[in-house]
Amino acid sequence: MTGMEEYQNGSEGAFNSEETDGIVKECIENVVAGDDYSQGQVNKWTASIVERCLTQLVKQGKPYKYIVTCAVMQKTGAGLHTANSCYWDTAMDGSCTVRWENRTMYCVVSVFAVAIA
Repeated sequence: MTGMEEYQNGSEGAFNSEETDGIVKECIENVVAGDDYSQGQVNKWTASIVERCLTQLVKQGKPYKYIVTCAVMQKTGAGLHTANSCYWDTAMDGSCTVRWENRTMYCVVSVFAVAIA
């Protein structure tokens, strides 16, 4: 068995949402864990989180194109609702959304992994 058949049958190269979840949480914590919310830092934080996530995901060497989004919001009691929908090959492609928070902010990161055909 070679090529994409290996990934479809659950081999090492298959998308693993639990592993991706761990990578994303680690990236968020490395960027903002000890900080309080600061409007002036949000652009820097979101860019760093997205860049770190992409770097770590690509290092895995799996046959995917990745899309990573990040939202940082101050905790003020306001609501934050997010949703996504994908039309793709559910046997090969995958996604993962991580909600992280500390006492002053929320961070929501979504990763979409689309298999390279």
